[in-house]
Amino acid sequence: METVLRVIPLCYTHFNSQRTGQAVFKERAPMIFDFYKMSLKKRIQLLYIFLVVLCISVTGICSYLFAARSIEQNALELKQSILNKSVQVMDEHLRHIVVSSFSFMLNETFTQVMKDVGKNNTSHYYQNLSLLQTSFAQLKLVEPLIDTAYLTTPIGDFFSTKDFPNRNNSFDREYGRYVKLQGWNTMWFGSHQSQLFQSQGNVLSLLLKPIVIDNHTYSNVYMVVNMKEEAMRDILSQDLMNNQIQLFLLHKNGNEVIRPRSRNYDFIMEPDFTQQFSRGDAGDFTYRNDQGEDMLVNYSALSMNEDWVMVSVQSKADLLSPLQKIRWLIILIMLFCILLALGLSRLLASALLKPLNKLRRLMVEVESNDLDVRFRSKYDDEVSAVGHRFNRMLDQIQILFEEVRTTEQDKRRFEVKALQAQVDPHFLYNTLNTMFWKSESGEKKDVSEMIVSLSLLFRLGLNDGKDITSVEQEIKHVEQYMQLQQKCYEDLFVYRIEVGDPSCYAVDILKILLQPLVENSILHGFKDKEDLGVILIRIDRQGDTLRLEVADNGCGMDVASIYAEDAPDGGRKGYALSNLQGRLSLHYGDVASIVFHSSIDVGTTVVITIPIT
Repeated sequence: METVLRVIPLCYTHFNSQRTGQAVFKERAPMIFDFYKMSLKKRIQLLYIFLVVLCISVTGICSYLFAARSIEQNALELKQSILNKSVQVMDEHLRHIVVSSFSFMLNETFTQVMKDVGKNNTSHYYQNLSLLQTSFAQLKLVEPLIDTAYLTTPIGDFFSTKDFPNRNNSFDREYGRYVKLQGWNTMWFGSHQSQLFQSQGNVLSLLLKPIVIDNHTYSNVYMVVNMKEEAMRDILSQDLMNNQIQLFLLHKNGNEVIRPRSRNYDFIMEPDFTQQFSRGDAGDFTYRNDQGEDMLVNYSALSMNEDWVMVSVQSKADLLSPLQKIRWLIILIMLFCILLALGLSRLLASALLKPLNKLRRLMVEVESNDLDVRFRSKYDDEVSAVGHRFNRMLDQIQILFEEVRTTEQDKRRFEVKALQAQVDPHFLYNTLNTMFWKSESGEKKDVSEMIVSLSLLFRLGLNDGKDITSVEQEIKHVEQYMQLQQKCYEDLFVYRIEVGDPSCYAVDILKILLQPLVENSILHGFKDKEDLGVILIRIDRQGDTLRLEVADNGCGMDVASIYAEDAPDGGRKGYALSNLQGRLSLHYGDVASIVFHSSIDVGTTVVITIPIT
């Protein structure tokens, strides 16, 4: 049958004398923040001013942020609307260019040329070139954005003779790798220098396959239409509201379709910037450039060429510049409120501190050892409640003084008993007697080891007069004790010590906690046991607590008999364990505990739990 008894130590209240309390305060005072050194009046003033400034600041900052957010959101929506209109205009121009180009392919002259292409008739080349001059001129007249047009066929290349073609470059050299791609009818090219003509300036190009004529598809026939980049740039910027907003026409891979006039926004070519276009055909986002400036960006893809994206960029700082006046207005209001709070705080602090000053004067009299003073007030407020508790405190002081003296006496008594426990005459007699007979038997090595162990046992137990030791020192102390007992009682028991967390070694604990428990196992647990005894000591930490466990496989015991002085050997066991309990209670209070588990003929386990401080 298992018997379990949990002993929860009583809480002892420690009191220091007035001199000690003052010394502690003086020692800690330099570590306290200057705010706590101020008078209560100054603290009330400071907190009142802080509260006023905090409220004004929160209101002003929230208003500023809300206004900034609203302006930013409205600006993004307005820019998106303008951007969509610009995209529609650009799409309309591109669509008109495509329509004009296909209209060029529907006239009779082009049809006649395609017939010669179908027959591979090169004899009419110059005649066809002359006839197409009118068509090329009409194409430019219908669509002023068109700069040059170039038609390549197996029977020859056709162009306007006024455009000065470049004889050093051929169509295949510039567009040969593109026409080999599958599944296209029109293909757009961004800003580049045309190699087909000797023109100055960059152009945008449209590459087309001819339309089907008389159900006949012509291979190796392509038309290139070049548009003036400057004219396209003018279309891009004609709907801008102000010079703070910049429009760009970019390819989704980051290349510029139309080069901007200025290079103030080099970041538009950065990969992180162009990756934003993959979110959809239209949207907005905020981008921070290399200079740390936030830019508001809107984008929308063209319907005529979904790989082309029109981008609107505006500096967030430029957009929010009108809010600077609001910011300064908030600052001025804060300064005015601070000055007003300075004046009102003095009146408020004086009114609140009047009853406290009365209570303070009474406390000064108590410091002069006048314990007969009492606080009286006609008000029933918090200060009066403190005063009444002050009166009850004075009534309890004399009683507490007596308890302090009693507690200090108990503490010294238990400390003396702890030292007496480790020099138990019975243990010392057995140890010295064993050393004598081993010396007589010539076992000098064992005698030397026992002398060293006994010396270390006493040195570790004394611990330079300190009550606190480390877990590592406590383990060494109990090891010396068990080694001496193994010499005195050979083949009686073996022991094992397990430490779960290496950090436990450095934890500070009350000294001589394990030795009384081990002594109980050896003298009483193995007293009538024929088998080899085993003592297992486990030490581990569980959060902010340290767990000390001493277990044995002894004959077990009735836990209730530990404290019965008339029971056989109960006096000695009760003396050692009650002394241990008393020392734990005095030092740790009710946060430490001892738990006993014992079963007859099975063994006993004692667990001590103490806080880690």
